[in-house]
Amino acid sequence: MSGNTFGTLFAVTNFGESHGPAIGCVIDGCPPGMELSEADIQHDLDRRRPGTSRHVTQRNEPDAVEILSGVYDGRTTGTPIALLIRNADQRSKDYSAIAQSFRPGHADYTYWHKFGIRDPRGGGRSSARLTAPTVAAGAVAKKWLAQHHGVQVRGCMTQIGDIAIPFESWDHVPNNPFYAPVADVSALEDYMDSLRKAGDSCGARVRVMATGMPVGLGEPLYDKLDADIAFAMMGLNAVKGVEIGAGFASVTHRGSMHGDSMTPQGFRTNHAGGVLGGISTGQDLEVSIAIKPTSSIITPRESIDVQGQSVEVVTKGRHDPCVGIRATPIVEALLALVVMEHALRHRAQCGDVRQAVPPIGASLS
Repeated sequence: MSGNTFGTLFAVTNFGESHGPAIGCVIDGCPPGMELSEADIQHDLDRRRPGTSRHVTQRNEPDAVEILSGVYDGRTTGTPIALLIRNADQRSKDYSAIAQSFRPGHADYTYWHKFGIRDPRGGGRSSARLTAPTVAAGAVAKKWLAQHHGVQVRGCMTQIGDIAIPFESWDHVPNNPFYAPVADVSALEDYMDSLRKAGDSCGARVRVMATGMPVGLGEPLYDKLDADIAFAMMGLNAVKGVEIGAGFASVTHRGSMHGDSMTPQGFRTNHAGGVLGGISTGQDLEVSIAIKPTSSIITPRESIDVQGQSVEVVTKGRHDPCVGIRATPIVEALLALVVMEHALRHRAQCGDVRQAVPPIGASLS
């Protein structure tokens, strides 16, 4: 019950600290026989890793993944897959001045009171550095889901600070450091440059979706697919809100338009975000998350130290002025892990039982 393992049938146990010798995870429950190599995982890690543009932390980590177990002759064996990512560019001295203080907006205060001890170097266990093993595990899940169900998971940034980003095309997402679905990101670059000069930070909104979804994934009442998605997303550092489908816009909807009408050809809309009653409808899963501003900024802020005395905190070091910039591959991984878990649960419970009623739009012959 330590909170370091996500999933049951596809269980991912995350380990390490931001400034320790290495971080990683152990995946238990990956089905055997799937071709898997470091290259299958490295692509997504490269998308998440620091130092890739001037708009993110300049900590220079190669994030090269090593497969230590669970793969033989290039195929998964069904045994635990251990993935290791070595830390190569820690700068622990950056945190010596605040080792006895609590940084506003960070987990310093809560870790100290819960455990009676904390690792102040880069946030230790609470650092976003620990999202790298999640991305690695998500890459494994993505590959299995694509091969066995044709599911594709992809995400993009839809807002940074007070700048809304319109959707133009998925083709633009891999071509800029923001994972923005637009061709011209110059306004975003100018915004981030001014923010960094001001010594401040901002939040972001990220959209993630899964296409090619099968019908029937989800375990009501308390393990609903959308409930598990929200649980996973809220487990990501800095996330303060999760929307499924229309989300909070549902408040202004009328029932006459919000309910997704059905026709023999399929659903007319997808306000539900691909889930009804906690079970997937076969439509695209649509998820959006809100990420708070980065707490590590050089602007002086009021706080207290471990003796409860008033102090002024300035967080030096290398930090993302907007952690949302590198969040897209992480939220993709989390959604893939949830879908993978439920795909295996569905297979275990229902096997290959043919549905009595075909999905909407399916052939009735």
